[in-house]
Amino acid sequence: MTPTPSRLRTRKRAARTAAAVFVALLAAGCAQPAAETSGSAADTGAAPYGHVHGMSVDPQSGQVLLATHDGLFDVTTENPEKIGPTIDLMGFSPAGNDHFYASGHPGPGSDLPNPAGLIHSTDGGKTWEPLSRQGESDFHALTMTRDGIIGYDGELRITGDLESWTTADTDLQPHNLAGTSLSPVVLATTEQGVQRSDDGGKTWDTPADAPVLLLTTFADEATAVGVAPDGSVQVSRDAGKTWQVSGGTVSGQPAAIAAAPGDDGKPQIWIATTAGVEHSIDGGATFSPPAS
Repeated sequence: MTPTPSRLRTRKRAARTAAAVFVALLAAGCAQPAAETSGSAADTGAAPYGHVHGMSVDPQSGQVLLATHDGLFDVTTENPEKIGPTIDLMGFSPAGNDHFYASGHPGPGSDLPNPAGLIHSTDGGKTWEPLSRQGESDFHALTMTRDGIIGYDGELRITGDLESWTTADTDLQPHNLAGTSLSPVVLATTEQGVQRSDDGGKTWDTPADAPVLLLTTFADEATAVGVAPDGSVQVSRDAGKTWQVSGGTVSGQPAAIAAAPGDDGKPQIWIATTAGVEHSIDGGATFSPPAS
């Protein structure tokens, strides 16, 4: 059925509203001050880390890790446990088997250059080693694909060997990048809607009716999950070409997202918000409340 003019106007107003909220949340996240680490968190009951930038979940063990303004934290239990040194992990991409790629700024006691460039850990975040672009890049968005790593530091940059980088011929300014080691597909969230690349970030297009999402991730090669600025969740079954509303909404401001295959073809979804970590086992139809 062809949309009527009134429906088209409604869609355009909704897109403009979502884009405005997207920009406001992006500005707020980038302006997040460093968290106090002198014990005030324990006194107030607040989380002992700053703004959350990324997330890793092991569905088998249930371990949930948050990459934050003050380093990597295991939040699986009620008492968050810090892992490794203090690094502002602005960009963060899990690679499986306790292997993580990241970027950002070193904290007190770290001997990494500032900015950190592309770094990685092969021991679950206990230690980090530099790979490339040290002193040059602070990747605020970072992900891995089957072909390599793609990051955004004001320019969209791609590497296949983790050392030499090329700059993509695009003016794309993503808030979040999502890929999977199973595919060359990359998704980028922007205020114009979710952008999509089939070739590891070299070229991009905007799928028809692309929603404005704040964060996206892959549960498997074909299944992508995204959360909008208002906390509503959408799922794609064709690697980001089309999206369907899941029906569920998280209660806090979304900060990071992770997903994994679930039962009956419905992905499990974890979303870290300002309220805590919320979990769905039914493809985003419902979410468990964050732990108090």
